[in-house]
Amino acid sequence: MTDRYARQTILPEVGPQGQTRLAAATALVVGAGGLGCAALPYLAAAGVGRLTIVDHDKVEESNLHRQPLYRMSDVGQPKVQAARAALAAMNPTTGIEAVCERLSSINAPRLVEEASVVIDAADSFAVTYLLSDTCQRARKPLVSASVLGLSGYVGVFCGGAPSYRAVFPELPRSAGSCAESGVLGSAVGVMGTLQAHLALALLLDWQPSVAGRLLSVDFRTLHLGGFSFFGATEPPGQPIPFIAPAEVGGTDIVIDLRSTGEAPVSPFPAALRVGVEALEKAQVQLPAEPRIVLCCRSGLRAWRAAQALRSQGHANLALLALGE
Repeated sequence: MTDRYARQTILPEVGPQGQTRLAAATALVVGAGGLGCAALPYLAAAGVGRLTIVDHDKVEESNLHRQPLYRMSDVGQPKVQAARAALAAMNPTTGIEAVCERLSSINAPRLVEEASVVIDAADSFAVTYLLSDTCQRARKPLVSASVLGLSGYVGVFCGGAPSYRAVFPELPRSAGSCAESGVLGSAVGVMGTLQAHLALALLLDWQPSVAGRLLSVDFRTLHLGGFSFFGATEPPGQPIPFIAPAEVGGTDIVIDLRSTGEAPVSPFPAALRVGVEALEKAQVQLPAEPRIVLCCRSGLRAWRAAQALRSQGHANLALLALGE
């Protein structure tokens, strides 16, 4: 054992055996933005043996106030590559896989299966529900967090605890973004660091377990909240899945909920351009079959539309978050 981990191995909650557990573990971190940039250095510094980082974005100057893993010289580079270089310089004994892709229903099963713990740092409802569904099937723990403005939360789902869907069975009708509502870098850093702490607690198998707990923080008032959700029950029936564009079939009815002003060209030439309000008011008649795929930027409008269509008798539905 090197001096690198001496200050943590002296803890009875870690010890040499715990350090060996960390070295044998793989942490999948989805999102190399503000949350990921806070969680990743602490996971690498603690001696987690392998980190898999998934993100499709490039570093922008507007990222730097809350993503201190990057430097001005990284602007324009893929985040996963810049993050890998910074983390390798910090701890060369940690293996790092950089996956410059969007997380999707296609690559998520393999990535989750290979992980000991999964960290949802994407701050995307579509990614969170996709990861929760995948982790629930694979029985892998999921540490999910979100920050907006001056408030945030972090929770530990799946892996024997209830899923994210059990706690939040319905998506919100709308949600802000960092670009629209703003965010303080230190708030993101605190929540990302908490994600790393909870992931380490899971890998070290601390008892009582942190699984099935959620912590909320109001950074303006310094109010801490939270609750245990270990008794939450999974919603009945099969969830409406988020799918990847490549999974859209030729027989699917694709509805692009974005306006032509928002997205002049749909990636699906035969897509119907219908607003979510028209579907909620049952102003559009659709056949019972085949499958209906509902598309929007974040997945929230697709979820609203799916709930409306389900109430109208449609059961074969799928959601698609197209992103920026």
